[in-house]
Amino acid sequence: MVRKGKIGAFDVVNFVLLLLVAITMVFPFLHMASVAISTPEHVVRNEISFFPKGLQFNALQAVFEDKRLWIGYRNTIGYVILGLFISMALTITSAYALSRRGLVFYKPIMLYIVFTMMFHGGMIPFYLVARSYGLIDTIWAMVLPNAIVTVWLIVMRTFFSGLPVEVEESGRIDGLSDFTVLTRIVMPLSKPVLLTIGMFYTVAIWNDFQAALLLLREPNLFPLQLVIRNLVVVGQAGDVLEATTKDGQKVILESLKYGVILLGCLPILIIYPFIQKHFEQGAMIGSVKG
Repeated sequence: MVRKGKIGAFDVVNFVLLLLVAITMVFPFLHMASVAISTPEHVVRNEISFFPKGLQFNALQAVFEDKRLWIGYRNTIGYVILGLFISMALTITSAYALSRRGLVFYKPIMLYIVFTMMFHGGMIPFYLVARSYGLIDTIWAMVLPNAIVTVWLIVMRTFFSGLPVEVEESGRIDGLSDFTVLTRIVMPLSKPVLLTIGMFYTVAIWNDFQAALLLLREPNLFPLQLVIRNLVVVGQAGDVLEATTKDGQKVILESLKYGVILLGCLPILIIYPFIQKHFEQGAMIGSVKG
């Protein structure tokens, strides 16, 4: 029997391993932040690790002065709001219908859904289908092609299937319709899985640049990730790098890159801690029950 208050070897090893994992996860963000606010000479000599050297904020100032980033932010926030509403509405209603016992043609429908997990048409058919539906250079290109993710649909369906049948039957005895049972009984009981799947969709839409790269040509429609990709990978940051800030200070490429990347990661890093307590419960319950 393990005595309370005693720390065993397993606890120590477990703590050390988790601490190393945490440091591994945190280090890239600390390193990027340190490089973004360090002086150019220290950055060029590759002397930055955890902490900045010779504080200066010219790179961050150059990032904030670039209008393309703010246009990308505006577009991405709009895509996330619209896309999250559409994806959650379709996923919740589909998962609820599939979780009902006695659904007609349940097996063929599930077979068709699971089939889409294993086979994909590829990039060219994806582009041709999107073009045939008139999605090119529209906001719908960012929200409709991936409106439902099969894995998350199945996770939510499994969670709904595990809810007590008696609760729903009591609602029907009171004369509630299926839609009312879903919105007033099922959804309030499914907060963990709804927040978890909602977070998955939010991150997926926020990080999506492939659909934009294929389907968008108008710069005013570019999401933030595509703007960052163009600045960091393609090298369109040259017009910013060759110029000076309003204070007449030069900006080097490495600091600007890390400043841009941090700007793109910041919202997700801020939002995640508020729903983290529901994350494990929603993901694990929805994937295990059934």
